[in-house]
Amino acid sequence: MSSPATTPDTQPTQPSKSSSEAPAPVKRSLASRVMIRPEIGAVAAAIAIFIFFFAIAPAFRTLPSFSTVLYASSTIGIVAVGVALLMIGGEFDLSSGVTVVTAALACTLITFQLSLNMWVGVIVSLVVALAIGFINGYLVVKTKIPSFLITLSTFFMLRGINLGVTKAATGTVASANVSGLDGFLAAKAVFAADVPLGFITVKVTVLWWLLFVAIGSWILLRTKIGNWIFASGGNADSARAVGVPVPKVKIGLFMGVSFLAWFYGMHLVFNFSSVQSGLGVGNEFIYIIAAVVGGCLLTGGYGSVVGAAVGAFIFGMTTQGIVFAGFDPNWFYTFLGAMLLLAVLVNLYIKNYASTRR
Repeated sequence: MSSPATTPDTQPTQPSKSSSEAPAPVKRSLASRVMIRPEIGAVAAAIAIFIFFFAIAPAFRTLPSFSTVLYASSTIGIVAVGVALLMIGGEFDLSSGVTVVTAALACTLITFQLSLNMWVGVIVSLVVALAIGFINGYLVVKTKIPSFLITLSTFFMLRGINLGVTKAATGTVASANVSGLDGFLAAKAVFAADVPLGFITVKVTVLWWLLFVAIGSWILLRTKIGNWIFASGGNADSARAVGVPVPKVKIGLFMGVSFLAWFYGMHLVFNFSSVQSGLGVGNEFIYIIAAVVGGCLLTGGYGSVVGAAVGAFIFGMTTQGIVFAGFDPNWFYTFLGAMLLLAVLVNLYIKNYASTRR
């Protein structure tokens, strides 16, 4: 008789998790989310500098002095918005400082020499500024020459044009006073008015600065163009491979810098009525440093428009705080170099910290 066949005991099969199931997202702590923000280093520095000057300079504590600080910050911050976006896109513009003056001179020389309405000069100078930005961007994307060299060449050419054309037209190194021309007062209300806010009176450039920061942040963080900017600066070849129009993005960014340089140039025209042709030299470095202090990496692909605004505010506080405290203003450039070095180190640390928390 054969024995009944035996079968090995079998355990009930447990349902296995699908291999395609996505892992649960890691929830970061509030401290981690704050630490990975590009502008966190600039915010910490701004708070420390504000407390320092508030403590040692009684004049710094008044509202009129704070208005002066905001105005000084806006004169840097307006152009720094465009410079920050350009740096995130992986490029530099060393001609931004003299482009401000080129736009201002184009407006004043054309209107005064031809006795035109000031608004004609405003429009013509806008076209000139945008053309400068387009040429810079076009040469960078077509020749593949580093933007440092392209815009450095533009810097020297514009500096010579500013001096040579002004001297030929006026016999001096400054444009004529245009305050008596038609349209001057109307344009001044847009570009250089004093705006009372009840408890404080500020220059209209402060309000324009905040508006440009808001628009720049919205573009960078809430639109497809912002994704293109980060991609173009992070890895241009990979960005092209996934359909990002890298040349158009970079040309647009250069034109954005020129637009904001034009805007600040118009403020110079309608705030002072005349423009010195030698102005603007060296300001391009301050715009870049404001962006770097605010969290933009020199290698591109990382940064913040808000951070650049905080960087501009730091310089506004410092330039005015040194005066209010009675310090030698020549120490400002020592501070400038130290802040640049410290910002680069802090930004690299924050980026490395962020990459380890992904």
